Amino acid sequence: MKGKHRHSRSSEGSSSGGNGRSSNGHRSNGDRSHAERATNDRNRGDRNKPARQAGPEISGKKMWLYGIHPVLAALANPRRRAVRILLTQDAEASIGARLDVLSQSHPSGLPKAEILTRDSIDRILPRGAVHQGVAAQVQGLDDTDIEDICRATEGQDNARVVILDQVTDPHNVGAVIRSAAAFGAAAVILPERNSPGDGGVLAKAASGALERVPLVRVVNLARALSRLKQAGFWCVGLDADAQTPINESDLSGKVALVLGAEGEGLRRLTREHCDLMVRIPISRGIESLNVSNAAAVVLYELARRAG
Repeated sequence: MKGKHRHSRSSEGSSSGGNGRSSNGHRSNGDRSHAERATNDRNRGDRNKPARQAGPEISGKKMWLYGIHPVLAALANPRRRAVRILLTQDAEASIGARLDVLSQSHPSGLPKAEILTRDSIDRILPRGAVHQGVAAQVQGLDDTDIEDICRATEGQDNARVVILDQVTDPHNVGAVIRSAAAFGAAAVILPERNSPGDGGVLAKAASGALERVPLVRVVNLARALSRLKQAGFWCVGLDADAQTPINESDLSGKVALVLGAEGEGLRRLTREHCDLMVRIPISRGIESLNVSNAAAVVLYELARRAG
């Protein structure tokens, strides 16, 4: 940033806690006993139920991927386990030989492809899935957490990560992952809540990049930003109203690029945890760029400066 020096990177991260409320009302002994019995009954019943996790339950779950690029990338990933592979006759003629090669090299092997009509595949997949005659049911990838990313980027002076604040459209998230892979970002980080699962729509938009760039889900985005600062990252938020244009900002060293949803932008707490806010200079007649387009522009600029 011209004319200014970076301030010291603080490791003090504030996290938003729940707003617990206490009731001042009183119950009679009879009402209290009845309520306690009901609570105990519910607790006994809950012991037989699996614990509910916040956010999308992804890791280890079966999901359908579709489209040539996402499916081939998933089947080439040794960390993926395929359950079923569906092909039309045309698709089998086109990529059948490649599947044979992948099956031989995959540590778990691949299931034999089922040859179906396009209509049959349509009925199996979610409505509107553009599958190109290719689909695979796979297990979700193992979870990656923020500590994994801090360790993986240790000693990398120009490491980049992308953080998405409540970007809910899977097409946008997938496109950001694709740009992250193209420009060498180490991870895409997003909150567990108010973000899409890494299913077929997101994987199709990522066009195979979901297998290359870790998708990290965190409970508290502000706390994740603080942890990245401790690991040496400079947290840079993108905002159309920021005073500093990106071409006049200091973006050397490790950078965590923070982007918000189009229209809503970054939440207050997320913004407060950014070291610097920048904007992309664009024509006055356009208010802002789509979040995935903005991510691509800034990631390119970061890659260009890093050489």
